[in-house]
Amino acid sequence: MSDLLLWLEKVLLTLNVTNSMEQKNGFTRLAFSNEEKMAHEQFRKLANDLQLKAWQDEVGNQWALWEVDSKAPTIGIGSHLDTVIEGGGYDGVAGIACALGAIRELKRKKIKPKKNIAVLCFISEESARFGVSTIGSKTIIGDVDKQKWEKITDANNITIRQAMENYGIDWETFENAYCEDEKFESFIELHIEQGRQLEKRQKKIGIVQGISTPIRLKVTAIGEANHSGTTLMNERKDALVAISPLIQWISKEAIKRNEQSNHLFVATVSTVNVYPNAMNVIPGKVEFGIDIRSTDDELKKDFVHQMKSYCKKIEEQSQVEILIDVLVNEESVLLDRQIQDQLAQTCEKLRIPYLMMNSGAGHDVMNMAKRWPAGLIFIPSVNGISHHPKEYTPLSYLETGVHVLTTFLENEVRSSSL
Repeated sequence: MSDLLLWLEKVLLTLNVTNSMEQKNGFTRLAFSNEEKMAHEQFRKLANDLQLKAWQDEVGNQWALWEVDSKAPTIGIGSHLDTVIEGGGYDGVAGIACALGAIRELKRKKIKPKKNIAVLCFISEESARFGVSTIGSKTIIGDVDKQKWEKITDANNITIRQAMENYGIDWETFENAYCEDEKFESFIELHIEQGRQLEKRQKKIGIVQGISTPIRLKVTAIGEANHSGTTLMNERKDALVAISPLIQWISKEAIKRNEQSNHLFVATVSTVNVYPNAMNVIPGKVEFGIDIRSTDDELKKDFVHQMKSYCKKIEEQSQVEILIDVLVNEESVLLDRQIQDQLAQTCEKLRIPYLMMNSGAGHDVMNMAKRWPAGLIFIPSVNGISHHPKEYTPLSYLETGVHVLTTFLENEVRSSSL
């Protein structure tokens, strides 16, 4: 095993605060938890080992800076260390390991950069605890809604504010983590793919063109609860029976749109709540949570329009009322074309097979891209498994990611825009 592979293996274990990546129940490091804090502490130790200036900002993001000139531009790289419940140990961790690995390689090559390099370890990227994602990077770009966040609770009825304060963050001043435009020249994130496109096409690197943000809906069918034994079949207003065909419609129509469009399109019925959810009572109300994603925003909007028309037909046939609430409607994020070209040239130089692709999952880079030129690199996930204890990306894939990041950064920091 090469020296870099041995180092990456050690770093993965260190960042995951474990002696073994084989964990039956995976890793659980929820936002603003003690487990996330422990991983962040390990990040600072690794940064210090690389002789980087490390600190925590007001919202809890960790910074590790290789500063050569306070007046020089800064290139940001990084990802996150929090996880979903019983998630994998590679999700954002691989990106942090590769970012630190790239700096290690540049230092070992005795590169004298003309630009600063900052590694960012974002806090609270996952939405697993509060239903709000990328809190750390949102705060950096100024996308903060304190009034809304203050009211949001986790499964234990702890608010985001309480969780932050328990973590040691000052609720009154955390938005001071905001960064001015001159803070970065650009930002690059490396992440595991969390899908199977690279694996199926036998590519070692994915260069992401766009990130498909979601339209999320809550669909509520309101019928009439009644006794399941005494209410005749032709006299019922069963909300579950009425709305259930929508599940099949969503799946079939999403498949059609993939056949008709060049853009990846997915739609998922992801949550179902039935009321009163009793064996001897006809369901009087049913709620569906629906997640719709594509980099083609018009495709998403048209799908919602067609779905509403389909729901109107259900109403007419069943005498059940259907309400549709829009929970999230975000525009897709297109990443910087010049950075994509530079990453492609880097892969060609290194003779690494790559794929130009889109991301179906959100990442911190989608926020950074709203303020600065930004790029996203994928390395393969074995069998496309992610957010699961069986999530796995071999060290050799991380090594490839380090080589791409190192070569890209080496080219960038040799030039100066001063």
